[in-house]
Amino acid sequence: MATRLAITCGDPAGVGPEIIAAWFAAHPGEAAEVAVIGPARWLETLPAAATKIPVGLAEFAATPGRSDGEGALVAWAAMERAAAGCKSGEFSGVVTGPVSKTALAKIGYEFPGQTEFFAARWGGEPVMAFCGGRLRVVLATWHVPLVEVPQLLGPQLLRRTVAAADTLARAFPPVGASLLATGLESRASSLPQNFIPRIGVCGLNPHAGEGGLLGEEEKDFLNPALEHLRAEFPGLSRCEPGDTLFARALRGEFDVVVALYHDQGLAPLKAVDFDEAVNVTLGLRFVRTSPDHGTAFGIAGQGKASGRSFANAVAVARRLIKFRSRA
Repeated sequence: MATRLAITCGDPAGVGPEIIAAWFAAHPGEAAEVAVIGPARWLETLPAAATKIPVGLAEFAATPGRSDGEGALVAWAAMERAAAGCKSGEFSGVVTGPVSKTALAKIGYEFPGQTEFFAARWGGEPVMAFCGGRLRVVLATWHVPLVEVPQLLGPQLLRRTVAAADTLARAFPPVGASLLATGLESRASSLPQNFIPRIGVCGLNPHAGEGGLLGEEEKDFLNPALEHLRAEFPGLSRCEPGDTLFARALRGEFDVVVALYHDQGLAPLKAVDFDEAVNVTLGLRFVRTSPDHGTAFGIAGQGKASGRSFANAVAVARRLIKFRSRA
């Protein structure tokens, strides 16, 4: 089994290259355990112990903060190389740097984000999740217009999302201090063998529909579907009001929260864990994580970007790889 983790540069004009370089500076003993994919001239600045895989034109050099088509091509090529390396057995998983969806779309990239790209290359049904700080959140839907969400929330999607939430809770220790603060492995070792994840599910409507007064989706199909799933996942809640569920999770009442749409989950997550949260793609053949922030072109190259989310992305990827190997 491959042990080397692939790291992609993301958009080379964003903060990806500098947070990756900062990770190497903070973890010099781990350089030999990763393969970095990006522009050749940037790779030359990284530690010699790391495996370096150049993509794009040899003379290419990005200007921090100035995204262009050539940089987007480099970001795309890095993703392709990482995906292929996992399929061939060269890599054990991928940590991706942040990309510009706008720049990629302009050069013909057909996916809404990196999650959908890796699903297309590896197969499987992806579920977007987040962990690494105080909250763990799994999204039922993500890059879709809000008006389409109720029609998408069928039994199969709900089961796939709840199963991913169960996996995330089992792979990691209960909610508490951040991974950076206490150490990933030490927290994981404290889980009891009969651990049943407590999964809180947000309602779609205000107050989870208030018995049908504020919306009927919970009453008509969401709660009945969750009741059916409770036989398989006994720690699963009914739909709970989203305006209180995250606070309850922070107090330890739930191990993981299922949000039904993008901003329902990510607004509270980023308010609490902006610098530490990690984007995790579950449900695919291989592990893929990413820092939970964008390219931040406005501060790229200025030394202001926090590397904590990226450091957690590496730690989370390694933990998930170990968890899957034991399952």
